[in-house]
Amino acid sequence: MRHSNGQRRLDHYHPATSESVDTLTTTTTGSQHTAVYAEVVEVEEYELGSDVEPAEAQGTLKLTSRRSIHSGPRRRARDETKKEIQVDDEASLRDLLISLQKQVSVMSMNLSAKLDELQRGDRHYETTVALCDIRTQLQELTKSVESCQSEVSEVKRDMVAIKHELDTVQQVKEEIEELREYVDRLEEHTHRRKLRLLEQGLTFFLSYAILAAVLGMLQFGYNTGVINAPEGNIEYFMKDVYKSRYGEDLADEEVQRLYSLAVSIFAIGGMLGGFSGGMVANRFGRKGGLLLNNVLGIGGACLMWFTKVTNSYEMLFIGRFIIGVNCGLNTSLVPMYISEIAPLNLRGGLGTVNQLAVTVGLLLSQVLGIEQFLGTNEGWPLLLGLAICPALLQLILLPICPESPRYLLITKQWEEEARKALRRLRASNQVEEDIEEMRAEERAQQAEASISMMELICSPTLRAPLVIGVVMQLSQQLSGINAVFYYSTSLFASSGLTDESAKFATIGIGAIMVGMTLVSIPLMDRTGRRTLHLYGLGGMFIFSIFITISFLIKEMIDWMSYLSVVSILSFVVFFAVGPGSIPWMITAELFSQGPRPAAMSIAVLVNWLANFLVGIGFPSMKNALENYTFLPFSVFLAIFWIFTYKKVPETKNKTFEEILAIFRHGNGRSMLNCVNALEGHLPVEQAGLVHGEEKGDSFGNPFDHNTEELQLFDSAYSAKNLFPSRAHSTYAFYSGT
Repeated sequence: MRHSNGQRRLDHYHPATSESVDTLTTTTTGSQHTAVYAEVVEVEEYELGSDVEPAEAQGTLKLTSRRSIHSGPRRRARDETKKEIQVDDEASLRDLLISLQKQVSVMSMNLSAKLDELQRGDRHYETTVALCDIRTQLQELTKSVESCQSEVSEVKRDMVAIKHELDTVQQVKEEIEELREYVDRLEEHTHRRKLRLLEQGLTFFLSYAILAAVLGMLQFGYNTGVINAPEGNIEYFMKDVYKSRYGEDLADEEVQRLYSLAVSIFAIGGMLGGFSGGMVANRFGRKGGLLLNNVLGIGGACLMWFTKVTNSYEMLFIGRFIIGVNCGLNTSLVPMYISEIAPLNLRGGLGTVNQLAVTVGLLLSQVLGIEQFLGTNEGWPLLLGLAICPALLQLILLPICPESPRYLLITKQWEEEARKALRRLRASNQVEEDIEEMRAEERAQQAEASISMMELICSPTLRAPLVIGVVMQLSQQLSGINAVFYYSTSLFASSGLTDESAKFATIGIGAIMVGMTLVSIPLMDRTGRRTLHLYGLGGMFIFSIFITISFLIKEMIDWMSYLSVVSILSFVVFFAVGPGSIPWMITAELFSQGPRPAAMSIAVLVNWLANFLVGIGFPSMKNALENYTFLPFSVFLAIFWIFTYKKVPETKNKTFEEILAIFRHGNGRSMLNCVNALEGHLPVEQAGLVHGEEKGDSFGNPFDHNTEELQLFDSAYSAKNLFPSRAHSTYAFYSGT
């Protein structure tokens, strides 16, 4: 309730309907004689909401009662009248309030109904919107459920596939465990077998067979050095023949050119013979090829012997060419034969016997070439013709020797003949270890049994050993040793020695070669091929520098001529230690039975080609470079030393299968310096189980970054031939087939 300007106003607020009611306004004014009582009741209904119109929600009730009472003498009547009026007013007010309450109630009911109707309308609208949303969501949910059902079906199928995969994996694991157990047993067995192979010794018949075979290398050494000592006699013969034919003297330059042709044509024949060595070895066998080759040796020696009788230096050229073919075949067949009949622990030493025979032939030719023996105008044809002796001697001795057991077993599949040959060579009936090793090599080379030269060159696995074999051959010929062999007498003479002293110094070269080769035989299987080759190349490099220095200052200091001789002899010493014998041996060791003949043919061809280039080019190079003649050889020696250090593996006490495994599984530096890296770790049979060369490396490796799985893959692949029924699924699983 508020009071303002004498007015009283009662406001009632109905909470349910939000109505504002001014219930009563009473105004009283009076004076002494008059009184006015006025009451106004006003009810207003205000707007209830935004949706309700004001005309519908508003009502007004006014009640005015005014009464004037005159004051007068009739005071009592006035009081009574006042009471009556008050009673009437109260009754009217009560009726008015009741009516107002009824109206308010009706309005409240109407408003409530209206509100309910409005509320029902709002709910319907909201419900419609919500139903639309729900309908949309239900449609999306239906689609999601259908997609989930499809995915569940796929998951079920995947689960089934995974279960099959897990079953396969479990089966593979079981098979791999069996393979591991087998490989462990195989490794133990192979280790014991290799120990028995390493215990084999040198027997009498093995020594006899090697002696008969190396006569071919003696032939090579003899014909390499025999042309050196009688150089002046041969040049005099050429001049005499030319003058008798054409009636005029032959110029010294032409004589020198003809003599260089006589020297170098030997190398041309060697290239031809070396290149055909693999074909001869496969067709006629190692022993059969050597026997047939002696026909060429005898024919060439006879032609050279009768050169002076026929008064034709052309016959000398033909004889040198034919004997070159003979020596080229020998350089291919003899190392191959010896490496295949030698026991594992003696292969290096017996392979060095090749070089020993070469040095003995060189020494023999140098000794017989001095003037006291056959180094005369009458004796030099016989000196050249004595090349018939090694050929005849080999024809007598070699037929008793057996054919190579590896050739009989692997190439010809004559197991019983191979056993007989092994019993004779080992002087024992216990040859099963050798047979097993050969069988392992055969399994390892099944795909390479008939490999050609082109396949050898294109093979990714065999390319690395082929490059090594070729470079090793070049390291022998381009080292400058042939310049010493062919022209040692003139080199010593140019260094200040007399002609007689120069010839004896040349003999000293041969003697040193023989002695150092004998020393290197036990070192070959003790120190290793790679180590000795590095020592040899390094020593040759150092003394080639000394030779150049001695040539430069020999005219200033008298005793420098002796330094030149010592340097040349030391140069030969280091050649005999390594590069003299190792290239022939290691080329045969780097390849197994299948590609070995083709590899030997290529390597020997390169050797003889370099031999020819040095033989024919050294005189011109000597005239052009004079005192700096050996500097190009020094550069080559440095290059070959670096290559040997970086790329050449050690092959000491390793089977052919282990050497093959080095190139099959090794990359870069990891395969080098492996003196005993594979011993005790990689069994012979494990290497043998692996198939031969996969042309183009057709099987990719799915486990490039998982060493353990890669090993399992290799094991599964290795045992594929031993367990065809069980290992097939293992191999197929890991290879993705």
